[in-house]
Amino acid sequence: MHPFLSALLGGALVGLSASMLLLLNGRVAGISGIFGGLLAPSQDERAWRGAFVAGLVLAGVAAAALAPQAFDAGPVRSLGATAVAGLLVGFGTRLGNGCTSGHGICGLSRLSVRSLVAVMTFMGTAGVTVYLANHVVGGGQ
Repeated sequence: MHPFLSALLGGALVGLSASMLLLLNGRVAGISGIFGGLLAPSQDERAWRGAFVAGLVLAGVAAAALAPQAFDAGPVRSLGATAVAGLLVGFGTRLGNGCTSGHGICGLSRLSVRSLVAVMTFMGTAGVTVYLANHVVGGGQ
């Protein structure tokens, strides 16, 4: 499949799932909030949150089984650098009260100014981080 078509299909599926969750469950598809809710003591929302996260994992497993060439790139950074990056992303999602899916997909589509500021902030920060990691710190390939 052409990369543009697979990106278009993936984007359409993300949009469809976010819309369905909002329309059918009244919830925003912010992955950090959905996953965080699994760790909270509240029992009444764990079923749909668990199903949503399981669907994300199973979709990745299915994609790896059906199109293993899509995962040929391999790791770009060491396991330690990846772990530190993951912790920083987790800290950032807590600090920004949301993640790229919550703010970038759901918030922007609802014309949220707060989400627009959040997206501009984390996209700008991501650009600076990639530049520094590849050109100043010297870890790029």
